[in-house]
Amino acid sequence: MLIGDVARRSGVSARMLRHYESLGLVRPTGRTHAGYREYSAEDIRRVFHVESLRSLGLSLRDVGRALDDPGFAPAELVDDLVRRTRDRIAAETALLTRLRRIGAAEPAGWEDVLQAVALLQALGSKSAGARQRAALSAVEAVPVPVDALVEAVLSESDPNVAGALRWALARSGEDAPALLAEGLGSPEAEVRERAVRSLAEIPDGQATALLRDALTHPDIVVRGYAALELGARGVADAVPTLIDLIVEGRNDADAADALTTLASEPALADRIAAVLVDLAHGTVGSSARRRLTQALAGIPGDMTARALADLSHDKDRAVALTATYILVLRDARQ
Repeated sequence: MLIGDVARRSGVSARMLRHYESLGLVRPTGRTHAGYREYSAEDIRRVFHVESLRSLGLSLRDVGRALDDPGFAPAELVDDLVRRTRDRIAAETALLTRLRRIGAAEPAGWEDVLQAVALLQALGSKSAGARQRAALSAVEAVPVPVDALVEAVLSESDPNVAGALRWALARSGEDAPALLAEGLGSPEAEVRERAVRSLAEIPDGQATALLRDALTHPDIVVRGYAALELGARGVADAVPTLIDLIVEGRNDADAADALTTLASEPALADRIAAVLVDLAHGTVGSSARRRLTQALAGIPGDMTARALADLSHDKDRAVALTATYILVLRDARQ
């Protein structure tokens, strides 16, 4: 069979067949009287073998080794091909994500495209300073897409950069809370913490609703950050978690401040005082009882005053001294 016929039947161009011949991959076994290449059935079968191996991503050099070297083992090469293919897919996926993000920014011209590309590259920089500058620039004329900011903040370990990213997210629009909520389900504790801290800096109602949901999260750190922010927003649902924080000694000073904010409402103040007093007289440890007594300092009302007077005579000297000191301060303010 002549080279033109082989090309038509195999789909491999005559030029590529000549290239295969020059590399020694497929040599036609004969020539016609006129000197034209003549391929046998075995030659054509080898052409198809070459194409099959090339379809797996093998280089022409490796194809030659696979076909001609009896000692050539495929396992190692296949493993390498798998790795390279995964790397290529990851690179292509990253490119696709970047293109979608640039499209979402709705650039008006190529100058906007270049600016968006520069910001996206800076967010992935190894330099913390570059990442921070990118975050601070993300709310300007060509904003960074929200999903890019969320991805950045959930992976950021530098506290200064993370703060800048949270600031940018709080100004990025209504899509941020839902995207951050997905981070609350991460198997990585650090990601969950970054997600809830970012939600806490978004002042809208959607973020507040998601923080309410986070009060039942299995991760105490998530529950804690949610409760602290909800307390500052005047959400009474946060009270049980805030009290848990005080008992456990986790951000107890901040939790006590949040309870003080909530206690500005008289009816809620008595409820908070009742729980604190009950626990302070309960079976929790000495240090927890002292922290609960300290938390009463910011709770107004007669119930609190009576409880402090009772606790000032407590058998635990640290609790008694704490209650006495708080009573002195209350009397001085009055």
